[in-house]
Parts: sequence; structure tokens; C-alpha cells
Amino acid sequence: MMPSGGSYSSDWLRIAERDLGRAERLLRDPDPDAELAAVCLQHAAEKFLKAFLLSKGWPWRKIHDVEALLDDAVAYEPSLERFRRPCEAVAKYYALNRCPMSASFDMRAADVLAVLENLRGLFAFVRAAAPPPKS
Repeated sequence: MMPSGGSYSSDWLRIAERDLGRAERLLRDPDPDAELAAVCLQHAAEKFLKAFLLSKGWPWRKIHDVEALLDDAVAYEPSLERFRRPCEAVAKYYALNRCPMSASFDMRAADVLAVLENLRGLFAFVRAAAPPPKS
């Protein structure tokens, strides 16, 4: 069982920020790697939500489903429901590094960037609500 609580949530927030930075750098590249950016963005969203949940006393569970994590977060803060659509979009990115995608799957950097922009409010909320990362 993993520890929980405010100090542990700051560790998740620190790692979430690192994953977010990776996604942003990949999307700024002149030849962006949209698939890798999408995976990094999914990891960031997952970890931002875990940071928030752990700061609220959420009992740790091993989970990678951003939509389920959002469900849990909404139980603590109903206003987070407004991030449902971008969380649904980013949840699909988890499969990118877990199973082969069909040849018809076309990941575009512009689409990943749009999801990122729609998640910025969630990330800002978590930064304000969860303890700051350790230096």
C-alpha cells in the first residue's frame, strides 16, 4: 500500500509538472512527436488528479484511468466536472503505449495541443488546491 496525505501529494504534483513539461516541449518542436506528447499529457493528467486526490485523503489505489480519477475528484470538488470532455480525450492516449493502434489512427499535434489547452484549468486548480512540490 502506498502512503497518502498532503506531503505525498506534493511528490505526485512534482512528477506531474515534469510530465507536462515534456508534453509541452514535444509539441513545440518543429516536427512534433504527437504520439509521445499525448502519452506524456495523459501521464500528467493522471498525476495531477492523483496529487489532488491524495491531498484530500483519498485512499491510494493503483489506477491509470483518468476518467475514473476525475470521478473520484468530482466527489471532493463537483466543479471539476467541467473538465470531463478533455479528461475523456486524454484518457484515450493511455492506450498509445499499452497496445498497438490501428493503422487508421492518426494522432495530430494540433489535437493534442487542444486537449492540453483544455486541461490547463484543471492543472491550475490542482496547483492551488494541493500542497506545493518539495524543492
